[in-house]
Amino acid sequence: MAKETGAGMSADSNQTSTLEGPQAEQSEQPTEGKAIAADSKPANKKPAKLTAESIIQSFEKEQLKKKVPEIYVGDTVRVGVRISEGNKERVQPYEGVVIAKRHGGLNETITVRRIFQGIGVERIFMMHSPQVASIKVERRGKVRRAKLFYLRERVGKATRVKQRFDR
Repeated sequence: MAKETGAGMSADSNQTSTLEGPQAEQSEQPTEGKAIAADSKPANKKPAKLTAESIIQSFEKEQLKKKVPEIYVGDTVRVGVRISEGNKERVQPYEGVVIAKRHGGLNETITVRRIFQGIGVERIFMMHSPQVASIKVERRGKVRRAKLFYLRERVGKATRVKQRFDR
């Protein structure tokens, strides 16, 4: 019996060694695959950091409008403003001279001035706002200032801006 237990042990040890062999091979293969995958990730692409700044930048990038015309100070523009009255929505045009541009990116704004019934009216529009349906440049203005606040003191024909033809 001792021989049988010895033979049985050796058979068990052989079986365990044969079982350990394929298990070892199987366990080695995934670790090798993991090691390769771990090595290939940093080489191909750096992992994106989820910082507050990166989240805000990605959100702002999604909110930007695709087609916004190049607008300069002095241009006469027609801005289509969405107005909701009850359950109806309509687009009302607002035409005037751009007297100021501010900020950049998602926060970019323009100040548009027009004369309505003899009174100067200025409105500030966010370029990428959903309330702004459209912006169309009617004519280009030839000015030598970054801000045209001096037009506020002028009346009548003195508020006109020369037209520019090269843009």
